[in-house]
Amino acid sequence: MTGASGDSLTASLESVRTVLDEGGVALARELFAALDVVDQQGALRRALTDPAWSTERRHGVLDSLFGGRVSPGALQVLKDLAGRRWSAERDFGDALEAVAADAAAGEAARGGHAGLAALSGELLGFQRVFQDSHEVERALTDQRAPRESRSGLARRLLGAQASPAAVLLVERAVTDGRGVKPATALRSYADVVATRQRQWIAEVTVARPLEDGQRERLAAGLRRAFGRDLVLDVNVDPTVVGGIRVQVGDDVIDGSMASRLNDLQRRMAA
Repeated sequence: MTGASGDSLTASLESVRTVLDEGGVALARELFAALDVVDQQGALRRALTDPAWSTERRHGVLDSLFGGRVSPGALQVLKDLAGRRWSAERDFGDALEAVAADAAAGEAARGGHAGLAALSGELLGFQRVFQDSHEVERALTDQRAPRESRSGLARRLLGAQASPAAVLLVERAVTDGRGVKPATALRSYADVVATRQRQWIAEVTVARPLEDGQRERLAAGLRRAFGRDLVLDVNVDPTVVGGIRVQVGDDVIDGSMASRLNDLQRRMAA
């Protein structure tokens, strides 16, 4: 998704981040159910994406359709999306799908980077099932088979130890792919998880190797700055300007270690 729609999705994810983190899989289920309604009703899609309609009018439509039927968090997410610009009707549904997947990933994120890595492994592992077995692929993509049959087969293949987030996203991929193959849907969900994972990895580039004490101080400073334990991925590059460069997601810190960590601490105290 690019252009205005891509910007709107990015802004919405940032705006409702706390809601998605707290809602987890339960919220994701609600948002996927709302997506089914949006996909089935062309008039609703047009209303929610028509630039001639005011935000208040769009919110009124959502209140009348979903008010009292979904949780306050789900309604907040839907309203946030409806208040933004979309280049095409389809983009609203695509964004809602991505936000729902992000909510599911948010539950895995409660286990930190390890939880997200486990979910990513589950999704990509199931994707390989399609590559390794044509019989399974046919069974899971046979539109003549009842949804319950395909969903049940997916759960059995995942196994009893599968995480709730993986079960939801895999079932969604094999029963409601929205016109794309299950393997493609799984890849898109894995990309959502990967975006979450990058928020837990500090990509550190230094001019010379860090001593143990320096590494510990860096980890502690970044923990204070970002409010969570980060996995340090340290690479040595003698040409790095200022001696160190740190990237966590979209946040980039350049400069000397001491001055930048002090700056991070000041920002947190402000």
